[in-house]
Amino acid sequence: MKILAASILSLISFSVLAAPEGTLSVHILNQQTGLPSQGVVVELDKQESSSWTHLATSKTDTGGRIKSLFPDTGDMEPGIYKVTFKVGDYFKANNQETFFPAVPVIFNVTKTNQKLHIPLLLSQYGYSTYRGS
Repeated sequence: MKILAASILSLISFSVLAAPEGTLSVHILNQQTGLPSQGVVVELDKQESSSWTHLATSKTDTGGRIKSLFPDTGDMEPGIYKVTFKVGDYFKANNQETFFPAVPVIFNVTKTNQKLHIPLLLSQYGYSTYRGS
């Protein structure tokens, strides 16, 4: 039993060490209800010269979160990135209108091994975001 536990611990330790440190997570809270915004499509793009290169698309879970939006191929490189929260369909699914069908958040990555978190506080006619931890 001790050998099995030691083997499992070594595998967990290895997988943690092998995972990229530069991760990006997002979280959406609906300010009108105080609840997480489930099922929102979120896209990640990186600026390359005068255009954007698409890197990933995901949906928020039941807690309104995407734990790892950046692809698991390595750390984020320094540069300008854009997270776009596609909130129009979320409000439509809840039979609500919105003034903002999408919320683009453009941000600068300066270090390759940092963990980034972008929360979005959302309502039908406004939003707020900041660099979380």
